Amino acid sequence: MDALTAAQTAARLGVRTETLYAYVSRGLIARERGAHGSLFDPLEVERFARARRRATSPSHGAARAAGADGSPLAVIDTDIALIEDGELWIRGVPIDELVAGEGEPPRFDAIVRWLFAHTDLPQRDALPLEGSGSAAPSRVVAALPPAAGAFSRLLAAVAALAAEDPERYDLRVETVARVATRLVAGLVDALPLLGVGQENDGGASTSGTTGGPVAARLWPRLTALPATPARVRVLDAALVLLVDHDMAVSTLAARAAASARAHPYAVVAAGFGALDSALHGAVSAAVHALLRQVQDGADPAAAVATATRLGGAGIPGFGQLLYPDGDPRARLLLRLLQETADPQAEAALHVADQVTAVVHSRTGLHPTVDLALAVMALAWEMPADAGETVFAVARSAGWCGHALDEYGRAPLRLRPIGRYVGPDAADLQRSGSIAR
Repeated sequence: MDALTAAQTAARLGVRTETLYAYVSRGLIARERGAHGSLFDPLEVERFARARRRATSPSHGAARAAGADGSPLAVIDTDIALIEDGELWIRGVPIDELVAGEGEPPRFDAIVRWLFAHTDLPQRDALPLEGSGSAAPSRVVAALPPAAGAFSRLLAAVAALAAEDPERYDLRVETVARVATRLVAGLVDALPLLGVGQENDGGASTSGTTGGPVAARLWPRLTALPATPARVRVLDAALVLLVDHDMAVSTLAARAAASARAHPYAVVAAGFGALDSALHGAVSAAVHALLRQVQDGADPAAAVATATRLGGAGIPGFGQLLYPDGDPRARLLLRLLQETADPQAEAALHVADQVTAVVHSRTGLHPTVDLALAVMALAWEMPADAGETVFAVARSAGWCGHALDEYGRAPLRLRPIGRYVGPDAADLQRSGSIAR
């Protein structure tokens, strides 16, 4: 396994090397002596980092900056997602109850409409989301370089959709609801087709660019493999599971834009900006690379160690701080993948099991939804950034729901006040740093 140097370990723990060696001397973390200095096991470092984060609190020692340990900078009221006792609820309904059961039609479209409706439960007979019907967003996306990543395509699509929507500046409730459904569907319809599907007995058609449930329309834009009811059900479940997740950093960015009265397309663009990051939306791509290494024959422990070193912020796909006992979204999505009895899904799950066994035995960490997204992508020959696309499409609906709530509150309320801690101008003048 590739080991971390003392400098890399200290950076991961956020301490000086002197402090790191103090931990070593107290027996808190082990090291190996190498030809060029001390070496540390990446998984042992991650375990220690997690334990230290849980044990440390502002009441011990000097107070830390707000948010440095994942604690909230502020509390913002929300009526969409609740995370409590290790479970996720959307509008008071457990997340697993919102996912379509076996033999049922996809549910994501109904969930999106429900976010903007005044009903206790989503309507099971809700119509699929309809896009604008314009070919302009597809042409804009098609003009991008072939190697353009998921977020480049989505940003181009949202800009094109905004440019042709005359209702985008109308922030009334009923208009925002219409715009949001067009936006979510339009993002999917604008993406290029990778494969041609066929009718399936789940009621979904993937043969065209529009029409049918969102999951069925998204499928041929993620893979050239044929759609089946079981496969579309898993993709639909992933969309439902990702629709909202409390005040994630991308949701905060989206709400901040809405507080300035940005229109829904600009709100989603703001969310994309925060989602397109190594510690948020792009995590599943890193997990995909890890799983691919193991699938190609790499030793699981060595592959995990390499991914930990490259990521620099923990093991990608493991350890969701809001769920100490495991991410319920990951459990549900991995279970649905298993239930497909699809040989390709079973092979990808076997790879994931090898990685999970290594990580859990060394750190006690559980898989996150990012690992489940990466397994889905690996199983069904999707691009490495397919999980990002699914994440972005799903969360764009949640951001629009948050925007609608924010439009009803005082404008610019999420504009914080900075506290200046830089050098004093008078001191700079005295030191000669400022020309007189």
